Amino acid sequence: MEHIKLVVPNENYESQVMIAREDILNLGEHFDGCEGLEDVSSYTEWLDFENRLKARYGEGYVPSDIYLAVLEDTDIVVGIIDFRHYLSDFLFQYGGHIGYSVVPAQRRKGYGTEMLRIMLEDLKQRGEKRLLLCVDKENIPSVKIITKNGGILENEVEDGAGFTDSGIIQRYWIDL
Repeated sequence: MEHIKLVVPNENYESQVMIAREDILNLGEHFDGCEGLEDVSSYTEWLDFENRLKARYGEGYVPSDIYLAVLEDTDIVVGIIDFRHYLSDFLFQYGGHIGYSVVPAQRRKGYGTEMLRIMLEDLKQRGEKRLLLCVDKENIPSVKIITKNGGILENEVEDGAGFTDSGIIQRYWIDL
């Protein structure tokens, strides 16, 4: 597996991100950790995370850091990952601190596990101690990514937000 790095989204990745957006839309999948990529029509609009998301969520807005997972040697985008700075009541129940998506063409190559590992390493250096990750019970690849990175299942809750296909969200904690 090629090494990946996490980079702040910038203009250099516009076409790759927008192609990934179309691929995920065509598959009818969820955009976990993508900061509303499914709701925009342009990359420039997507990059305006804070203003766009504050307008969408109002009082429920939680600031986050978003990164593209990029192959070091080829600069190919393999995924998107975000870290939410704190847990609102809603995120505590349904969303967690971290969300991520792997580009469809790059799945089953270990990139999701590596993206999360790198993010957790960075957050540990920032002083984070314990993080919540939430996942659709039927999203077995993501469950494997979380457990490979030390996730411990706390419980399952009914998906009152409509995020999952199964109707059940599993809540995992990772101690750093």
